[in-house]
Amino acid sequence: MASINEVIDLSPKGDIAVVSVNSPPVNALSAKVREGLYKAFVSANADTSVRAIVVICEGRTFIAGADISEFGKPSAGPTIRDIQDLLEAAPKPVIAAIHGTALGGGLEVALAAHYRVATKSAKAGLPEVNIGLVPGAGGTQRLPRIVGVETALDLVTSGRHVPAQEAQRMGLFDHLVDGDLREGAIAFASSVVAEGKPLLRIRDNNEKLDAAKIFPEIFAEFRKANAKRFRGFDAPEANIQAIEAAVNESFEVAMEIERGLFRKLVAGTQSGAQRHVFFAERQASKIPEVPEDTPTRPIRKVGIVGAGTMGGGIAMNFLNAGLPVIIVEADQGALDRGTATIQRNYESSLSKGKLSPSDVAARMGLLTPSLQFDELADCDLVIEAVFERMDIKKEVFEKLDGIAKPGAILASNTSYLDLDEIAAATSRPQDVIGLHFFSPANVMTLLEVVRGSATAKDAIASAMTLGKKIGKVPVLVGNCHGFVGNRLLAQRQREVQKLLLEGAKLWDIDRVIYDFGMPMGPFAMNDLAGIDLGLDPNNKTPNSVRELLVHLGRRGQKTGAGYYDYDGNRNRSNSELVEQVVRDFAAQRGIAQREISDEEILERCLYPMVNEGAKILEEGIALRASDIDVVWVKGYGWPVYRGGPMHWAELVGLKRILDRLRELQKIHGDDFKPAPLLERLVAEGRGFKTL
Repeated sequence: MASINEVIDLSPKGDIAVVSVNSPPVNALSAKVREGLYKAFVSANADTSVRAIVVICEGRTFIAGADISEFGKPSAGPTIRDIQDLLEAAPKPVIAAIHGTALGGGLEVALAAHYRVATKSAKAGLPEVNIGLVPGAGGTQRLPRIVGVETALDLVTSGRHVPAQEAQRMGLFDHLVDGDLREGAIAFASSVVAEGKPLLRIRDNNEKLDAAKIFPEIFAEFRKANAKRFRGFDAPEANIQAIEAAVNESFEVAMEIERGLFRKLVAGTQSGAQRHVFFAERQASKIPEVPEDTPTRPIRKVGIVGAGTMGGGIAMNFLNAGLPVIIVEADQGALDRGTATIQRNYESSLSKGKLSPSDVAARMGLLTPSLQFDELADCDLVIEAVFERMDIKKEVFEKLDGIAKPGAILASNTSYLDLDEIAAATSRPQDVIGLHFFSPANVMTLLEVVRGSATAKDAIASAMTLGKKIGKVPVLVGNCHGFVGNRLLAQRQREVQKLLLEGAKLWDIDRVIYDFGMPMGPFAMNDLAGIDLGLDPNNKTPNSVRELLVHLGRRGQKTGAGYYDYDGNRNRSNSELVEQVVRDFAAQRGIAQREISDEEILERCLYPMVNEGAKILEEGIALRASDIDVVWVKGYGWPVYRGGPMHWAELVGLKRILDRLRELQKIHGDDFKPAPLLERLVAEGRGFKTL
């Protein structure tokens, strides 16, 4: 075995040269890897005793992509395209041997090989769209030539990872290996040599592109069909344009078009924001005072108190991960309804082909409904998901304290309440933690992990590890009213209601927030959830527009009327009645209405959120500004291409936000009083990322 450099080896296996990449953790195409690959291929190509070349990776995966940390920096050494040119022009067969994931630049390198073999568990994809980019090394040019234009459009705009069997069917993989990949790849290479198979260069195969030229409308139809999914994003359109170039231009010209699109995107704010979120999500799991080697408590069985919407959704996360769940309710009817909802959700996934009948049976088989609290005694984790009222939650925790085994983690799904007060209802506050799931709990990926003043480090480590196991993005937050996500949301909600009374039309507020990139405006969202949610049904004296509408029977989409009117298909329209209710209520409160610009709506809704984020950082409720960004991107629909509220604030300019907050404070009072941290950062010319 010859060592090319510290990450690349070149070794013979008879007349087959094996180029091996060993650059943990994911064999990314760093400058060192590119340099070693280039030298290895030059050497193997020049060696007359070598009749074929196999490129393979050590560790858990094939090349999983480019080194994102190098994006936007001057290129060092050979480029990916230099390596591809060597592979494609090699006078002997080059076989890429794939295990784990061949993603982005990794797949682009493999597509320049003459053949691709893979393990049956391997996956491949071009996920650059998820960080606001197009593939930069011919992915949009070679892919449609091998899988066809329609399939390529789907893959590059979704970024999905294609399983090996599907990849083989579409022609992406030539052969799936049983057993050892290295031996299987060498055997395949030997058969290619023995049978004199041709050196297949994907770039020279235009057959599937020619078929697309007959139906040029394929691109317009694809754009139209996916307009909602692509709303606000630059990268999907750029990927479509790159594949259009593959169809309409020569390979060389289209490669330059792809590269130009890549350069434009990588320098833009959207890709910068999406890359920020990519790294922020990974950074969120790093907790300085809870090292990675902190022991975790084994979680083999989970108990859930409450079988309502949240309890049932939470249960599904653990069932999906293969963990037994016992779900407890005080009432048989509520228990039956909760269990039936879980069953319906799984049957819905079955009907869509996402689960098999055996999957549904296995997951439901792990669920034990019960009316007996005592049956939670052997659970390693118990999550309370009852009504959001302190007295009810404390009562549950008092019971759990007397039932749960020593060392069991006792978690609350509270959205706002004081975790320390809840923990005080037990004799073991070190075992109490908040696990704030977001609705629908079986779908939303964010998990706010709330630590109390006494929460043990191993309980925190266990919760963070478990969050990843059940497919969530866990973010550690401190204990305060609303924690991180809802505390910022409260700032926007206050201003939304004030703007409404001051004269802004609710549909204009919704439009401004929607056009910013949020999935729905705040009033449309309230109608969807039910505007009576959380209101005291016994209150006979309305003190807000919301309460007035509920008293009029307008509870949202479920009653066909809320802030908006709805037809039988739940299509909304503006309501003159609601507009009159707002005018009358404002008049009763002595609030003069006026025209309010879109700019003011956006500033008053979003700048206070940034300001509150600064307070949260100063108080230590969030470890990092990027953690706040992850919470809002993953839990509240903040557009990922804007990077989260704190990242976005730096793009806007902290001084501009501070100056505007001071202006608004003079007009509207101390709701807009700037956070001391924001003032300090502006004075020092620094940003949130410097903290």
